[in-house]
Amino acid sequence: MGKKSFKYDKVLCRKFGKKIAECRKDREWTQEELAFKAGISASYLGAIERGTTDTTISTVKRLSKAFRTELSELLKF
Repeated sequence: MGKKSFKYDKVLCRKFGKKIAECRKDREWTQEELAFKAGISASYLGAIERGTTDTTISTVKRLSKAFRTELSELLKF
């Protein structure tokens, strides 16, 4: 049996990244501040906001905790 490869949804990743950037800017946080609060690197956060990475649900949960919002709110776009 071969290894399955999954193609990530670029449009979805861009929309999610835009949502994260908007939430961060609404709070007037830098990428470094949000990354620290979420326990991720600033470079990874930058990739999320640019939509160039397909993040994990665990990271989405970390971001929702940093924003003190429901996880589902970050997925509404």
